[in-house]
Amino acid sequence: MQKEIRIGTRESQLALWQANLVKDLLTARGYATRLVLIKSEGDIDLVTPLYEIGVQGIFTKALDAALLNNRIDIAVHSLKDVPTQLPENIVQAAVLERGPVRDLLVYKQDTAFLEQKDYTAHIATSSLRRKAQWLRRFPQHQVHNLRGNVNTRLQKLAAEPWDGAIFAAAGLERVRLRPERSIELDWMLPAPAQGAVTAVCREDDTFCREACAPLNHAATALCTHVERDFLRTLLGGCSTPISAYAYIRDNRLYFTGELSSLDGQTFLEAAKQVPVEAAADLGKTAAQEILSRGGDKIVAEIKHAE
Repeated sequence: MQKEIRIGTRESQLALWQANLVKDLLTARGYATRLVLIKSEGDIDLVTPLYEIGVQGIFTKALDAALLNNRIDIAVHSLKDVPTQLPENIVQAAVLERGPVRDLLVYKQDTAFLEQKDYTAHIATSSLRRKAQWLRRFPQHQVHNLRGNVNTRLQKLAAEPWDGAIFAAAGLERVRLRPERSIELDWMLPAPAQGAVTAVCREDDTFCREACAPLNHAATALCTHVERDFLRTLLGGCSTPISAYAYIRDNRLYFTGELSSLDGQTFLEAAKQVPVEAAADLGKTAAQEILSRGGDKIVAEIKHAE
């Protein structure tokens, strides 16, 4: 009898969408699979801002533990939630083809307030990256903390006297919850690995590693590797406003990365392009360049503010 692959996932609608995507891809290749639901710390505490919780791996720790305790065989995550250093004995088995990368503004009435220089708009997000970029563009606005899965955040936006809230396009579109009253923020640089889904498994589980290998999308895996190397080299987590995006066109990899102060007013950007075959260390190189140009001072100020 063939081994059944137990796929661990959080219980949110988006997490289940991602896990079912992996499940369907494996089932189509002839594997027996089933989902195992695991509750994470990030799902239980919906009040404390992410950057105050000790954020690294807040959405992945429970699944990692289930993996190492042999309760599941594969864990499926949004790659942007995964710490850049995986736990010992856990490896990345596949990165699926990337979905939408950009952020969206979901607004309550209209977007006229974006043009009104003397209006103090109230915008909600729990992301320091989004907050910093928003305040750089709209320093007169007030930013409010907004936690929870996409359903919870949409409900809270409807209930609060806010003008709008910022979401990842991928999160809303994958579960078909993107409201008509939403616009893409094409000027906002996304989080490293935003829009990508990954499957991880135990390092010694050759069966699952071989099962997942055909699901890996090489271009997405390379681009997100570069973005996450940039994040890792800057020693960043949810408590640091770090943005990065890489894409491939005509066999060249284009990369833009940014480190920002908490208020968005001080920031350093690196933009580079190289042939794909020379891209493996690009994220690390770009981050080192930013640190040498004063990024180390920004990081130190943020750590001191904590």
